[in-house]
Amino acid sequence: MNNRAGEQGKVPIRSGRFLKKEGYWYYSTREGVDIGPFDSREDAEVGVGEFIDFICASEPKVLAALKQYRAA
Repeated sequence: MNNRAGEQGKVPIRSGRFLKKEGYWYYSTREGVDIGPFDSREDAEVGVGEFIDFICASEPKVLAALKQYRAA
């Protein structure tokens, strides 16, 4: 694996972002939060794109609030 644009140092372990639970699709954030449910994987893929756009446009306090819900 290679570093992504803007990353330096050791390449982090990466895993699949999408998962299906009880017939619905979810995506996982880097903070360990599963977001959904979505009716299809395609809907989840659109959702994760919208989430990334939202985070990129948000103030740092939004990311700090999201980290409160980090999976243990």
